[in-house]
Amino acid sequence: MAMLRLIRNLIRPYRKSLAIVLAAMLMETLMSLATPWPLKVVLDNVVGGNRLPHWLNGFLGTLPGRGQTQLALLAAVGFVAMAAIGAVASYIDSYVSESVSQGVAHDLRMRTYHHLQRLSLAYYDHHKVGASLSTLTSDIDTIQNFASSGTLGILVDILAVFGMFLLMFWLNWVFALLAAVVAPFLLWFVSRYRKALKNATKLVRGNESEMVAVEIHGLESQRIVEAFGAQELEEARLNRVSQATLQSALHARKIKAFLSPAVAVTVAASTAFVLWRGAGLVVAGTMTAGDLVVFLSYLSRFFKPVQDLAKMTNAIAQVAVAAERVQAILETDQVIPELPNARPADFPRGEIAFNHVAFEYVPGSRVLADVTFRISPGQFVGVVGPTGSGKSTIASLIPRFYDPGGGAITIDGVDIREFQLQSLRQHFGFVLQDTVLFRGTVAENISYGRPTAAAREIAEAAQLANAHEFIQQMPEGYQTVIGERGMTLSGGQRQRIGIARAFIRNSPVLILDEPTAALDVESEERVMEGLMRLMQGKTVIMIAHRLATLQAADKIVVLKNGVVAEEGGHQTLLSLGGIYAGLHNAQSDTKTVEAAV
Repeated sequence: MAMLRLIRNLIRPYRKSLAIVLAAMLMETLMSLATPWPLKVVLDNVVGGNRLPHWLNGFLGTLPGRGQTQLALLAAVGFVAMAAIGAVASYIDSYVSESVSQGVAHDLRMRTYHHLQRLSLAYYDHHKVGASLSTLTSDIDTIQNFASSGTLGILVDILAVFGMFLLMFWLNWVFALLAAVVAPFLLWFVSRYRKALKNATKLVRGNESEMVAVEIHGLESQRIVEAFGAQELEEARLNRVSQATLQSALHARKIKAFLSPAVAVTVAASTAFVLWRGAGLVVAGTMTAGDLVVFLSYLSRFFKPVQDLAKMTNAIAQVAVAAERVQAILETDQVIPELPNARPADFPRGEIAFNHVAFEYVPGSRVLADVTFRISPGQFVGVVGPTGSGKSTIASLIPRFYDPGGGAITIDGVDIREFQLQSLRQHFGFVLQDTVLFRGTVAENISYGRPTAAAREIAEAAQLANAHEFIQQMPEGYQTVIGERGMTLSGGQRQRIGIARAFIRNSPVLILDEPTAALDVESEERVMEGLMRLMQGKTVIMIAHRLATLQAADKIVVLKNGVVAEEGGHQTLLSLGGIYAGLHNAQSDTKTVEAAV
């Protein structure tokens, strides 16, 4: 039912197009039903000499020739006309169906991607990107193929079976009853495999998603793989999931492969019986040769829709699994909630306050227990602490990448949950430890935070970030296309482009999360020059491991065990001789050893 609701909602905007498809399919079916009758005319009226039905006599006067020649020509013209009408209907069916299926796939893909884009980071902490990518491609393709022609195909097949049964009943009711008995048996036989087929298909899709995830992980980590010579380890990991996919696919195919031969043998037995008994009736004169040929034609076609309906069980199983996977994403409620009466974010002063904030990524394992501190407008505040103390969590909570499990974060006394989410985040600029660059030009990456920025503004931002010089030396300057994740650039160059991106955004609050942690001394100096320009006139929260970058901070917040252990300026904290002083002395000793070496 969930699958049917999803498909119904998807095809609703295409009702008119689907009506055209249905009409074309019905016309194809009618032409298919009429196709054997010209052969009956040839066998019974041309060869057998029987009289033509009165309603066809009017057509003879429009054709050249006389007698049997006219009848043969009438049959030939009728056969071509039916084929032509069927061909036109088939073209309309094929073209419009494809238009609908592509539209359905586009709508569902964008709807799913839209929802994925708005899920909180908590969702991605526990779900593999490869599985989501598999859903966006393979699962949506499966639904696409079924949503347009599949649903109507079931209806047309049912109508075709009903129509052919009536015609066969008219030709010979005894033989028709035979077909009526065999058809339900076939449907019952196939339906027995539905549950097993669905479970097998679900296992295949799960293994395929796992395989995509392993492939993405391996290719994205190729530098590390080669650095550690771990190619065989990655190949072994892929081999395991690929073998699991192979085995599950073979199991599913084993179930599917048994159906078609069983159906074919049943159809052949029914046809052989009619052929044997029908030949006797023709010899006895109680049935014409034309009637027998038409009946056999219908009988072979009668079981084709039945076979299609049987095979549709496989398609429905695949679509049901795909729909479940898509629905699992669409029904995920790990979205940062926005109040119905949320207001645009407006910070007259911009004072940020943490009031007894608690947070945990995994239930029962708290990262922040009770954090309280304030950041005044225009203040430069550093956040430090031992590894795992929650420094980066602080940076993630302020723009609501996550919501706290307890307490509140306020700006000018207003809980940030009362602001519209996108409006809130527009007030923040970010420079992270690893600046992510997208495949595109340098200019497009710099203007990512404000796509409407002019070329002059992009160049000015790059100059302020100390990036203009190396950009100018690139083959196409600002129009140079950056490779995947910007790996063709050094860490310092990526960071300076990240700083230029923050300049373009020009937000009043700046969040810096370990912006120089992975840089050498020379790159750090160039990056810090750009950062100091960027920080002027802004409220700055810097998460730092290197304490030397925080000596100019107005206030430093020291975290330990999920609480604020110390708070104050650089000199004040040193004089306390506590956690901060210990971290500072440890880094100073390390520098002394490095200098001696």
